[in-house]
Amino acid sequence: MIRAAFFKRDPLTCGRELIGTELIWGECSGTIVEVEAYAATDDEAAHTFTRPSARSFIERNKGGAAYVYFNYGVHWMLNVLVKGDSNGFVLIRALEPQQGIQLMKKRRGIDDLHQLCSGPGKLTQAFAISGRDHEMDLCSDPRHCFKSNSRARFNVVADRRIGITRSAHLPWRFTLDGSLFVSRAAKL
Repeated sequence: MIRAAFFKRDPLTCGRELIGTELIWGECSGTIVEVEAYAATDDEAAHTFTRPSARSFIERNKGGAAYVYFNYGVHWMLNVLVKGDSNGFVLIRALEPQQGIQLMKKRRGIDDLHQLCSGPGKLTQAFAISGRDHEMDLCSDPRHCFKSNSRARFNVVADRRIGITRSAHLPWRFTLDGSLFVSRAAKL
């Protein structure tokens, strides 16, 4: 299990190094293939830029806490808090399903393995992540955590973030090179 010390760094380092780790959520798990990093300061796309509640969240939580919010009244989004030299969040955008696949298919109402978790809203629906999981410590419960794959080496690609208009030029989206499970292929 990845411990809190992992999240005591900057969002870009944590985001890049979460690629290839496993997200475990109850009966379901998958290999993270896409994330986006957000800085708590000077990043106009981050919630902390416009939402005092996001700044308060950082103050009252430790690194490794789940920051879950409802996006545009449609989808839940799972982020993990990073508190180190610079604070921020890492949005978990996509993963390759590993365990609990039948349950994920039922929750999503689809059969296509590549579409189960190929976007942040799809991922939270497949894993049944919602607002009730907001502020959960993802570094202490083996049923809700990240697990390292320390033996494997991953080729990570940096690209521009998706679905935002402010600070969109920053190459803070990280994907597993060649993965068929990302939400959108990187533009190289």
